[in-house]
Amino acid sequence: MRVPFWVVAVTAAALAVPAPAPGVRAAPRVAAADCPALDAGPAWYGDNRARLQEFIDAHGTCTHPGGHPLALFDWDNTMVRNDTGDATVLWMLRNGTVRQPERKDWSTTSRYLTPAAADALNSACADAAAAGEPLPTDSDSRCADEILAVYLDSATTRHEPAFGNYDHRRIEPSLAWAAQLLAGWTPDEVLDFARRARAESLAAPQGATQTVGTRQNLTAWVRYYEQMADLTRTLERAGFDVRVVSASAEPVARVWAEALGIPAARVIGIRNRVVAGKLTPHLADCGGSGEDTVITYIEGKRCFINQEILGIPGGAAFEQAPAAVRQAFAAGDATTDVTFVGDATGLRLVVNRNAEELMCRAYDDEDGRWLVNPRFIGPLPARATRYPCSTTAFARPDGSAGPVLDDRGAVVPDQADTVY
Repeated sequence: MRVPFWVVAVTAAALAVPAPAPGVRAAPRVAAADCPALDAGPAWYGDNRARLQEFIDAHGTCTHPGGHPLALFDWDNTMVRNDTGDATVLWMLRNGTVRQPERKDWSTTSRYLTPAAADALNSACADAAAAGEPLPTDSDSRCADEILAVYLDSATTRHEPAFGNYDHRRIEPSLAWAAQLLAGWTPDEVLDFARRARAESLAAPQGATQTVGTRQNLTAWVRYYEQMADLTRTLERAGFDVRVVSASAEPVARVWAEALGIPAARVIGIRNRVVAGKLTPHLADCGGSGEDTVITYIEGKRCFINQEILGIPGGAAFEQAPAAVRQAFAAGDATTDVTFVGDATGLRLVVNRNAEELMCRAYDDEDGRWLVNPRFIGPLPARATRYPCSTTAFARPDGSAGPVLDDRGAVVPDQADTVY
């Protein structure tokens, strides 16, 4: 089977977008006299291409000269198939670049790590390296297996819970931990790790797997979605301010986004504090909540968007911003995206991965502005049962389950999975 050009050629040039230097914005694109059009080649579901084009025509510079409406994209499994954060963590473990934590005490890596998880990690990794030195997880399978279990399963290899006592609407500790495992390296070193992981992931055949430690059949490949790359390019040509808001570590998201011409300044991810030129396990604050308490996850995505892009300070960053300044467009695929996608005032695109809360909102389509598209590579089959929107699809801050509410506060009825 012929491999599409945008998979094989992993540079920005292969996507017909010159790669800007790190941290430098590419020259702005000049909109044509007519509204820029989406590529007619890559397939979209149903009338999604037509509705996206209608939106671009109505809000772009061809209709509103001088306007720069905000368009926000999640990254993993929205812009690409598979998870770039996972790809980077797995690369680091295979190449022995995760450092032994301070005092060989794994509880210093996350305030949410349970005593059982800290003890398991300390036991598995304590003798592998001195504090602050890289762990030989390329050869020490016991240490690699314990780190993997905590990261991928949120549990120890003995199946004990790895994280606890956190706000389930503001942080997901395993996602935060992927960034915290970068501690001890400089930002440039982390960018290099991410670029190496990216090159390997794009070169691996679709469906390829890898073994890390003793754990087999871990996903080894990532692909850009051609449709989403074209959408971001078209939006930019139409004058939109295109940005990425990811729950991966920010350096990782920046590396992957740069191939689409999206510069570092327009990418928000999980942000480590930097001290003396090196990343620490402590994470940036949002909304005055304190470091390590919020990441770009559900309500945290809204907070960082409001704080970093819209300039809304303090606790107000957790509240929905006025419609006049909010994003006109947003796209996501998971429950982590439900708040910022729902905040979009014009059109909301959801890539269907059966994320319950997000799919409840999308299928309910309260105001007619939600679009659902199957995964562009390897779409999922139809879900056999309805989404439990009216009972358990919403995760409360304490982790308990409840009903999904629409913007009016009404319970969303259970929804059938119809786009697959």
